[in-house]
Amino acid sequence: MTRKISPKEAVNRYLAERKSEVSKSSLQNYRYLLRRFVEWCELNDVDTLEQLDGFDIHDFKIHRRDEDGISNLTLHKNMCNLRVFVRHLEAWNAVESGLSESIIVPNIGDPSKDRSIDPETAKQILDYLRKYEYASFNHALFALLWDTGMRVGAARSLDFSDVYLEEMYVDLHHRSVEGTPLKNGDGGERQVNLHAWVCDVLEDYVDQKRVDNTDDFDRDPLFTTRQGRAHVNTLRARVTQVTQPCLYTGECPHDRSQDDCEAYQSREHAAKCPSSVSPHDIRRSSITAWLNQGHRKELVSDRCDVSPKVLDKHYDVRSESDKRTARRDAFDMS
Repeated sequence: MTRKISPKEAVNRYLAERKSEVSKSSLQNYRYLLRRFVEWCELNDVDTLEQLDGFDIHDFKIHRRDEDGISNLTLHKNMCNLRVFVRHLEAWNAVESGLSESIIVPNIGDPSKDRSIDPETAKQILDYLRKYEYASFNHALFALLWDTGMRVGAARSLDFSDVYLEEMYVDLHHRSVEGTPLKNGDGGERQVNLHAWVCDVLEDYVDQKRVDNTDDFDRDPLFTTRQGRAHVNTLRARVTQVTQPCLYTGECPHDRSQDDCEAYQSREHAAKCPSSVSPHDIRRSSITAWLNQGHRKELVSDRCDVSPKVLDKHYDVRSESDKRTARRDAFDMS
């Protein structure tokens, strides 16, 4: 006989039980997912969990994929975590025995074919960096790349004098003679607006963590190392490092041990993590996020220095459902 318990009460009990068993970042991931689950239950009149069946679990999975627009990798992790939660519900006699075995976890296949992150994952990474690496090189770099969708070479080209924190923008210049070209030359020069939270991170990075150094042309780079301006390969390695799921969730979706994982142990080998992403993947994901928010392609094109034609072909990875939803919101058809 099942016990009647509301979704919200069950989630609170579960989180209280797991608090001493998992890392803080893992607990945060459970909390975020299960908050969405409770919201879904409320919307679908699931008042007590003994009502829950395999069809409901499937509907929630489709909701996360199509309505929330998460990536296949994030969906894989979500359903793995939900299955653990349902196993606890079974132990409490809150749902029918065997329900957890009916949960179908999507196959992530070859992760190299899904090299992108959704806004939810970006938020997880930023939350981790804000808590454990605030205003670090990694934090400043990831925040800038995610917010602007700029190329890693453009981020490398920035001098501190190109960053206007009070006016909240960066000014990109093509300086090929001095080793910091923009991909599209003079045509790539532009001023890119920043969100206030990014400016806060950059300001604290410059004040507290930035290595005070100049480059070979006596310029003051934004991103520095002891050798001077950070090399583009250094920036790439930093991004792949902070996008490893084990870093910001405390768990590995590939069942690797951190002690034995070459990708985790060495920044230079971080790209060997099947789930890490490159700066170009961040750029593509950021552009998709801006489009999903309903911003016009022409504005996103100017912001990210990419033609609308190339944007459509190589950067717009939205599903047809995502595009339809964006059009509905743009035309206020809710």
